[in-house]
Amino acid sequence: MKLNGCAYEKEVTRVLLQGGWPAACTDELRAHVAACRGCADLVLVTASFQREREAAVSAVRIGTPGALWWRAQLRRRNAAVERIARPILGAHLFALFICAAVVIAALTDQARQGVAWLTGLEELPHALTLNLGGLWSSMLLDSGWSLVVLLPAIALLVLLGGVAAFLAWERQ
Repeated sequence: MKLNGCAYEKEVTRVLLQGGWPAACTDELRAHVAACRGCADLVLVTASFQREREAAVSAVRIGTPGALWWRAQLRRRNAAVERIARPILGAHLFALFICAAVVIAALTDQARQGVAWLTGLEELPHALTLNLGGLWSSMLLDSGWSLVVLLPAIALLVLLGGVAAFLAWERQ
């Protein structure tokens, strides 16, 4: 095994990289490659890689310019939608957290006061048949329910409806 390369190795490499093997080289260089095992291996490996590269390049079908342009536009739009959706999702999660905190605080307050607000539910069947407006006013004013509880609950329902609509639209 030689540690130093062959004296003709650089010239063989130059001819191989220029794509002129074996037609563009001298008879002396061809005879040397036939006699030198290192140069013969270099020619064999380099020629094999060049053939495989040519086969791989010829196998690739790029497509029409219109289709490429359309795909690029679609990727750009999808990336823009993803960039826009991230802050919106964060705002939705923040609003959901705030509404959940308000609901938990309201339920904690109601639990401290007792279950007096459930008395309005006992009148539900009678009130539905007679006077729906009276039921709402009695449940909201008499049982301890107030706008502090009602407005965040409505906001939570609106938020959850918006999130559900967004998720349904995103899947389409």
